[in-house]
Amino acid sequence: TYRVDVYRPCDVVEEILRVYGYNNVEISDEMHMSLSPKGNTDESYKLQHMVSEQLTAEGYCEIMNNSLSAVGYYENSELLPLSKCVKVMNPLSGDLGVMRQTLLYGGLESIAHNANRKMPDLKFYEFGNVYTFNPEKESTTEKPLAPYSERMILGIWLTGEKTPFSWNVARVESSVYDLMGIVNNIFKRLGLPEGSLTRTQASDELFAAKL
Repeated sequence: TYRVDVYRPCDVVEEILRVYGYNNVEISDEMHMSLSPKGNTDESYKLQHMVSEQLTAEGYCEIMNNSLSAVGYYENSELLPLSKCVKVMNPLSGDLGVMRQTLLYGGLESIAHNANRKMPDLKFYEFGNVYTFNPEKESTTEKPLAPYSERMILGIWLTGEKTPFSWNVARVESSVYDLMGIVNNIFKRLGLPEGSLTRTQASDELFAAKL
């Protein structure tokens, strides 16, 4: 009765085998297994691992932020409106009231946290899911989650000095062109030829010039 961990049939079998001796159990001459081909999820993890290796080799640190975000980030936004946020029914606080639509704010919070602790030169990247609510789609019995969508994206952040100051090296500030170089290196690692890529300039409420 003192063996409170033995309460299932498999637990009794394990105890019998332990007393009898695992070495006394004969090993079968045949082994059966089922093989399954790789699916989209496996290929996605493979690409994610490849990009992670590339960024880590270039000195970037991987971060992981909370999927819950502050409501205030989206209240007055036209690009990421609050009406398209997936809201939490019982939020713990106003800072964790909605699911994130972008990785941007979590990365900026990580930068602010480190910069306030005398660590201004930062290289971050994050793979994470973002969530969107589409009020135009209706929930049905067959598809109750039709208005909600989830997708994986990659965020990269660079701030501070690219080259620390020393007696023989000049101080070099990081720029958007450094980020462009990182993105191009990722495309090369994935086997995308440079001639197949198209660059355009755009402006919105978050970036004065987004490349």
